[in-house]
Amino acid sequence: MSKDLDGLVALVTGGASGIGSATADLLGERGAKVAILDLNPDGGHSGHLSLRCDVADDASVRAAVADVVRELGGIDIVVNNAGIGAQGTVEDNDDDEWRRVLEVNLLGTVRVSRAALPHLRLSRAAAIVNTCSIAATAGLPARALYGATKGAILSLTLSMAADHLPEGIRVNCVNPGTADTPWVGRLLERAADPVAERAALEARQPHGRLVRPQEVAAAIAYLASPLSGSTTGTSLAVDGGMQGLRLRPGNN
Repeated sequence: MSKDLDGLVALVTGGASGIGSATADLLGERGAKVAILDLNPDGGHSGHLSLRCDVADDASVRAAVADVVRELGGIDIVVNNAGIGAQGTVEDNDDDEWRRVLEVNLLGTVRVSRAALPHLRLSRAAAIVNTCSIAATAGLPARALYGATKGAILSLTLSMAADHLPEGIRVNCVNPGTADTPWVGRLLERAADPVAERAALEARQPHGRLVRPQEVAAAIAYLASPLSGSTTGTSLAVDGGMQGLRLRPGNN
């Protein structure tokens, strides 16, 4: 295992489960000291600094970031992974639900990045990686609210990359396809026919299965690493080809 992150401090929001947990563990294996920020941090790996943080509350974010700096000595890498899902067309979610999801998915990324920037400016290898989604680049049924928040993350990533490159801070995002995470698992449990629903989600992706959290984590680790020092303003699809491929029936 490469130790390209040796000596760096990484902060991962939503790091106690799913993609965030896989990312925290991989960054740690590659040498980083890792802080998990999560509403329920107890589910995180015991080898990391685990802190309770509500990304929808600015005071909570600032306190957690200050704790990371105090305990680990600084911040070099920020992985904005915390997020919540939403289902429905533009008619199906009321204003309160729109505000709730925007507060976490979009403004949570803003709050954590904003609080971490003064510390990232001191780093020799500063990087921010945002977890975006295939929903930002492809129209998916019944994902109007969720897709809107992730589309905003894609645009925010580009703007941040332009703003902070002169300060030596790289900003990129990953665009996972449908991943085999606890949130997707809960959606499947609520489906009328979970087996059929899972098969439909798998078939939607050209490689014929759900994306593994570890595969998204590997993409995040690449973008976070100093070895990708010339990569910024990039969105990296981890979706089994869903964004770009149009296979003929029988080819997959």
